[in-house]
Amino acid sequence: MSKQHEMGIMEFVEKYKDENSCRDFLFEKRFPNGFICPKCECCSHGIYAKRNLYQCSECRYQCSVTAGTVMHKTHIPLNKWFIAMYLLAKDKRGCSAVRLSKELKISYKSAWFLLKRLQTAMGQRDSEYVLSGIVEVDDTYFGGKKKSGKRGCGTAKSKVLVAVSKTDEGKPQYLKMQVVKNLKSKTIRLFSTDNIKENSQIQTDSYHSYRKLSAEKFAHAYEVYDPNSNWLHWLYILIGNAKSFVGGTFHGLKMKYLQLYLNEFCYRFNRRYFEDSIFVRLAVASIGSTPLTLAELKG
Repeated sequence: MSKQHEMGIMEFVEKYKDENSCRDFLFEKRFPNGFICPKCECCSHGIYAKRNLYQCSECRYQCSVTAGTVMHKTHIPLNKWFIAMYLLAKDKRGCSAVRLSKELKISYKSAWFLLKRLQTAMGQRDSEYVLSGIVEVDDTYFGGKKKSGKRGCGTAKSKVLVAVSKTDEGKPQYLKMQVVKNLKSKTIRLFSTDNIKENSQIQTDSYHSYRKLSAEKFAHAYEVYDPNSNWLHWLYILIGNAKSFVGGTFHGLKMKYLQLYLNEFCYRFNRRYFEDSIFVRLAVASIGSTPLTLAELKG
């Protein structure tokens, strides 16, 4: 991808200052080769300007540029959606619902739901990719301390499996984080087969639940954990960064929503070299993501 011009916030707001400019952008990204009817695939259409709808010339089906996306049936102006995407994509610290509420001049409830839908789009986009090559894998825990809780695998904290692939030079490449119910061998094998390409080399510590990974068409190497060793070096750094992100930006988040925040952290990390185009990438991910209702989110 050619290097794109990096817009500052003022230039961005000026470019997408109204509904028409935002709608034109979404139309271009949703129909890059021209309008295609979602129902009959006809390429001819008219515009029902009063309701901002595109009408198929063949079957008369009407749709908007936001139909079937995370912005489906939204009452929030599109330019505010765009500003939220910009803030979420560009700031490594993330952007809390409290901040979005203040910046966009919308209610906290609306900002919270908007944020969750964008985080869902991030997770859906990253779920399309698998890690390959040399992949570090381990588990970690998120959550506050319990006064009389257990430690280790019996803890009441949220359990998370983490995998990071590395380049030939040993640098971190792509990251996956998934909240799981337990750390049994079956759970770890399922996470690995879903997220890591066959014949990749997996590196872990010596925890017994990782021992059977070699039976899943992976090359498996492990060492006893040593804090002074470079084994799983990048994975532990990224775990620490994720915990700082979650704890620093989102104080007191409910653990049922932890996966959404991990989606956001991984999405931004995996696109750290595409800073100039990360807003466009998030907008495209939002177009391709399925709608999420408030009932589904809270269920």
